[in-house]
Amino acid sequence: MDGFDNLSSAEKAEASELQRLIAIEQQKAQFQAQVHTFTDVCWDKCVDSPGSKLDYRTETCLVSCVERFIDTTLTITNRFTQMVQKGAH
Repeated sequence: MDGFDNLSSAEKAEASELQRLIAIEQQKAQFQAQVHTFTDVCWDKCVDSPGSKLDYRTETCLVSCVERFIDTTLTITNRFTQMVQKGAH
């Protein structure tokens, strides 16, 4: 039972669309939280003292830090996906 049994087809379509929009907003919020996290981590790791512009070393450090963070996140996500798929079989 999905909780929509007593709704008309138009109401079911609206509820389904609302669920889809909520899922999209949740994904956006999750992405923003991820960006906030790696901004904090990489800023603390790479920026000694903020100035009017980033020097080459700081910029390189920030780029490398973010790339490592993204690669690690993707690796962990892929690993969890594999574990779930193995558990489903």
